[in-house]
Order: sequence, then C-alpha cells, then structure tokens
Amino acid sequence: MLASPVFMISLALVTGIGLIILLSTRYKIHPFFSLALACFVTGGLGGLDASFILTTMKEGFGKIMSSLGFIIALGTALGMVLQANGATTAMANALIRCVGGKRAAFAMSLTGFIVGLPIFCDSGYVVLNGLNQSMIRRTGVATAIMSTAMATGLYAVHCLIPPHPGITAAVGTLNADLGRVILYGLLVAVPAMLAGYCWAVWKGRGFPETDAGQDPAVSQPDGIAPLPGAGISFIPVVVPVVLIALRALVPQPDNAVFGALLMTGDPSIALAIGLVLAWCIPKKWEKNEAGRLMHHGLEKAGGILVIIGAGGAFGMIIHALKLQDHLADIQGVKALGVFFPFLVAVILKTAQGSSTVAVLTAASIVLPFLPGLGLDTENGRVIAVLAMGAGSMALSHVNDAYFWVVTNFSGQELKPVLQVYSLATVWMAGTAMLAVYLLSLIIL
Repeated sequence: MLASPVFMISLALVTGIGLIILLSTRYKIHPFFSLALACFVTGGLGGLDASFILTTMKEGFGKIMSSLGFIIALGTALGMVLQANGATTAMANALIRCVGGKRAAFAMSLTGFIVGLPIFCDSGYVVLNGLNQSMIRRTGVATAIMSTAMATGLYAVHCLIPPHPGITAAVGTLNADLGRVILYGLLVAVPAMLAGYCWAVWKGRGFPETDAGQDPAVSQPDGIAPLPGAGISFIPVVVPVVLIALRALVPQPDNAVFGALLMTGDPSIALAIGLVLAWCIPKKWEKNEAGRLMHHGLEKAGGILVIIGAGGAFGMIIHALKLQDHLADIQGVKALGVFFPFLVAVILKTAQGSSTVAVLTAASIVLPFLPGLGLDTENGRVIAVLAMGAGSMALSHVNDAYFWVVTNFSGQELKPVLQVYSLATVWMAGTAMLAVYLLSLIIL
C-alpha cells in the first residue's frame, strides 16, 4: 500500500527540519549549509526532481535578497556607526539619568530596549556591558538582576522588531507589511521587556552577588573621546522609525510631492537616512577608520544575508510541495489559529538555539497554512509574523550564542543565568504571545 501524499510530504518536512536542528546543534554546521542540504532532502522526499529543487532554491534565495538585502546591510551599518561614535552610550546615560539610580535595573532594561533597536542583541550587550558593570558597582544591585534586565531589554526588540534579521526575514517570507510589523511589534515588545525585567528583579534576589567582574576586552567610547549629546544621538534611531511608521499609516496621496516625501518611509531609504544622520554626529575619525568600519559592517551583514537567503530557499521548497492543498481542511491546525506560528517557533528555538534561524524556518513552515489558520490577510500576516517573533524568544539556554554572551560578559556562573535569564525568556515569550493574541482580537 502506497503512503498517502500527506504522509510523504509531512515526513519530508519533519526530516528536513530535524536535519537543520541536528546539523546546527550537534555538528555545528553553519546554518547556510544546513538549510541548503535540507532543501534537497525535503524536496527529494517530497517527490521533486533535482533540477526543479535547484531552480526553486535559486528563486527563493533571490526573492528574499531582493526584499531584504538593502535593509539588513543598512541596518547593520547603522548600528556599527552608532556604536563607534559613542551614540549608544550617550543614549544609555541619558535614559539612566531620566529614570534615576534607584531604579537602575529598569534603567538598564529601558536602555537595552532603545539601544537594541538598531543593534543586534549580542553586539548591544557587549557595547553596554561596561556601563552595566559600572552601574552594578555604583548601586550594589545584584549582577543577576542588572544583567538580565539589560539582556531582556535587548532581546525583546531583537526578536520582534525589524530590521533585526529573523523577524525581517519572516516579513519577507510571509509578504507582511513591514511598517505595521514595526508599529505593532513595538506594542508587543514593551510588555515582553517588562516581563523580563519583573522576573529579573523577583528571581534575581536569590543571587545577591554584586561583583561586576572585570572585562578588559570591553572598551567604552566615552573612555576615548567625549560623548555626543543625548538629543543628537537619538535622532538616527528615531527618524527612520517615524518615517517608516508614517508611510504605513498615511494613505498614498494624489499629490506627487507628498507621494515623494512618503517614499522616504521605504525601509531601505529610511535606514539610509538614519545612516547619514549617524555619520553627521560629531566624532574625530582616525585615518581609514570609517572605511574599515563600513567594510566590517558589510562583512557582518553578508554572513546574515546568506543565512536568510538559504531560509528563503527552504521556504520556497516547502511551498513547492503544496502541503497546504492537502492540509487545508484539517481542523486540528485551524483550531490553533494564531498559536500555531508561535508553537512552531518555540519548538525550533528551543531545539537549535538561534532566534533568527527559528523564525525564518518557522515562516517557511507557516506560510502554506495561512489560509487555513484564517491569517491570509494583510493584518493576519502581520499577526503571524509577530507570533513567530514571540515564539523565537523561548527558550534561550546553552545552545544559544546570546546565552553565552550574557554568561561570559556578566561574569556569572551557569546556575543564576539559567534560573534568572533563561526563565525570563519563557515569561517574555508567554507575555508577548498574550499581547499578540489580544492584538489579533482587535485588528483581525
């Protein structure tokens, strides 16, 4: 008796995902190669011939690159310039002054949230670590509390708000509206940040050690040159967000001039404007420093883009299997609704560690199910993206590179990091998903 098409396609999908997890976690194979090999395995088991698999992979890779290439490259460069000219430290100091020393942990959480908008969470943690350790010594607040508060503030925006690579890749895969994802993502990220902060304060009290440790590898810009003003430091971060938001909210006008102005809200143009504004922040650049900085930024962006491109190729292979045609009427999947994208991302994140890989792989899996889940609308796709972003938070543990950044730079043992930071990511994911669900009741 021949196996049913649904069984063979499901087997192909499970095998492909399992291969990605196995190669990425046990054998430490780069995600690009894991995803590329999974394309051939999944497509072959699903009945696709080799030439069609290769053509489909190229199509998926190119589609993602066309929509995300400039965004990732410009976003990476923006973060590196703000780090180099001291703007991130200036923003952090301003937020701490506003919140007050008595609420140092909340100040660091809020600092992570703001600074994390243009900077990846691992880079942001390294940039802010010197400031964080200084705050620990000045206030006497436990390292577990301060470090987790800052780490979760960075983590909330990394998982939920473009131009961070995972959530941006999901936007491209599901063809969701980027402006709405940013706006609604901010609404979801705030309670997620607060959940991480509250857990850090409550659970971190059980680890009262306040030794900030010594980390000679971290250099702060304010130890080399005067920091820029807080106001000018925020401008390159705020302006792109405002431009993108306006384009998403304001209807396209008939007037050509206003239409051209709204074009500045295109994410690539908005980030380019932010990059120019970041370069305008006063700094005495050393000879060839600016060129080296941009070169390094583009190298970093390239490494991210090849992973995202491979994720797009894998998604196109899954789409070519037409699993949705066979499973559209399965009530069990439909009943999960918005929780289905969340659960897929949770499983992938917990198993293989990378939030970026989890969310872009989840997007490939979820895409065929959107009609059956009732999410195949403009707002429905936004909700699906945010649900996957929420799921990509849990669980950050020993297979997550960011976990080790937090552990090593905070100078803590594994036990407090697991009990405070790792469990905080679970609360963050649950809180974020609750916010996404409530949002879906309003906008769907």
